[in-house]
Amino acid sequence: MRKRIFLLGLISLSMVGAFAQSLQENLANLEFYQEKLPFFQELITGAQYPEPPKNHEGFPFLKGRSFEYGGLTINQVYYPDIPLLYDIRYDQVITVHPIYMQKLLINPAKINSFRLGDGSNFEQLTGNESYAHHKNGFYEIVEEGSVTLLAKHYKIPKPTRELGDYVAKYEEFEDFFIWDGGQFFSIKTKKSAIKTLELSKKLVRENLTRKGIYYGSNKRRYLKMLIQIHSQIGTENE
Repeated sequence: MRKRIFLLGLISLSMVGAFAQSLQENLANLEFYQEKLPFFQELITGAQYPEPPKNHEGFPFLKGRSFEYGGLTINQVYYPDIPLLYDIRYDQVITVHPIYMQKLLINPAKINSFRLGDGSNFEQLTGNESYAHHKNGFYEIVEEGSVTLLAKHYKIPKPTRELGDYVAKYEEFEDFFIWDGGQFFSIKTKKSAIKTLELSKKLVRENLTRKGIYYGSNKRRYLKMLIQIHSQIGTENE
């Protein structure tokens, strides 16, 4: 009996020690947040991010499920090393509470831009509200030059026909836009991209087709190259 009580006492002390260590780490996290984000409480909408349905295959986030340290620009002030997730189902930026370790929504009205852990950069833009997936207006800056190539990432849950644990699965999409002087030009085909940039077919053929770069194989790479060609022409004409 004494041995059992002794063992229970050791377990209790171990649990208390672990809790104290966890609390200490969380308080350190809080201090870190307060240092990085002096207006931390102001940035949070107050709403806890609702976890995605468990009966959906996949996840609504871009890149992955895990938080990665990125950067966040709020009211034109940049804060590095902030744990971020980007929900592209609802176009929401998420962080984690430093003490309770809960996913929290960051008020989109306060976000100018953000950078994810892989280095991809996003800006909140206006002027494309008629686009069905504009939502909070976060667009990836893919290529910058005389004009800017934007990508809009989004996921849609599609019902599954197979019997099993999942009733739907997330399908990911990427739409491209050319942004010029605050105007959005939707790019749905190779032809629309070339026409929007006013490039000659001969120039495209010499710089892309002959080098084995095709729109159908890699849209992102192809469009980035078009922007670079367009920017080079603009520089030469100056």
